Parts: sequence; structure tokens; C-alpha cells
Amino acid sequence: MEGLWGKISAALLALQKVLVGLGAPGLFAVALLDAALVPVPGGPDAVLLALSYHTPALMPLYVAVAVVGSGIGSLFLYWVGRSGGEAALRKFSAEKRARVERLLERYELLALILAALMPPPFPFKLFVLSAGVFRMVLWRFVTALLVGRGIRFALEGLAAVRYGDQAAALFKEHYPKIGLGIAAAVVAVFVLTGLLKRRGPAID
Repeated sequence: MEGLWGKISAALLALQKVLVGLGAPGLFAVALLDAALVPVPGGPDAVLLALSYHTPALMPLYVAVAVVGSGIGSLFLYWVGRSGGEAALRKFSAEKRARVERLLERYELLALILAALMPPPFPFKLFVLSAGVFRMVLWRFVTALLVGRGIRFALEGLAAVRYGDQAAALFKEHYPKIGLGIAAAVVAVFVLTGLLKRRGPAID
């Protein structure tokens, strides 16, 4: 079995190298495949960092392509969860499933945004599948993906332009902290918005 997985990993690495050479279309393919349950080593993050470093002027395009590719792949996974029901979650432990279900029931949009922000090994795919299983409203699902992935990929693109070939190492080392900081800011915005709504319009 280990030999088989080794061959699969080698094949995926070879595929990644080919796709990187294609530029934006290759990044789109990597982002889509990685989001749709076909994990590519390094995922779209590594490809986005490499392309943005080599061609900084095209960084905004690469960010947009990565977001769209990841979004389409996640939509496929969402529909797998929606059509397969609880059976789609069997590969995950009951404890993880219950935890994600509680988060989605209580926070939904915010929980999915934060999941999209966090780097591996955070179980993002479990959140996406669960969103389908629990029939999260499609436009809210797409909005959460665009916001979360958009922030993450934009930060990676900016880091590649700013720090060059050191960006990958810096991001690997510091992104968990950065992600948590952004997550805290997003939570603060949601809390503040909720408080303002509860207060309602001022009465003269």
C-alpha cells in the first residue's frame, strides 16, 4: 500500500510541475483538483506563490484564478455532500463531524469563512462536505468561500511579490499566526455588526 501511495504522490508531483508551467490555467486546474478531493502536494498555495514571484505584475490574476478554481472544486464537494447525505462524512471521525456540525449550526457563514482561511492540516474539506450535507444556502456558501479564499490567496500573492523566493518559507512558518489574527479580526467584525444591528437605528 505504501508503494502505491508513493507512486500516486510522485505522479501528482509530476502533474503539478506540468501545470505550473502552464501559468494561470495550470493554477486553475491545481486549485480545482485540490478542492475537489484530489490533494495535490503543496496545493494551489505553492503554485500561486511560485507564479506570483516569477511574474509579479500578474499576481492579481493568479489570485483570482486560484479563488475561482478552488470555488468550483469546493462546489463539486458541496454537491457531493448534498446528494450523499451523512454517508459522505463517513471517512471522518464522529467527534470531528459533531464538532463541525455544531459550528455550522451556530455560526454557519463565519465558520466557513474561517475554515477557508486556515492552512492545512485544518479539515477544510470536512466543512465543505458538511455544508452540503446540512444544506447550507448556496449563495451563503459561495460568499463564505470567496471571502475566505480571497483573503488567503491575496495574502500569499502579496507575500510572494514582497519577499520573493523566501515567501513560501515565511508563509509556512508564520501563516498559522497570520491566519489566526485574520480570523480574530473577522470574528470581531461579525460581533460588531451583530451588536450594531441589535441596537437598531437611533431615535431622535
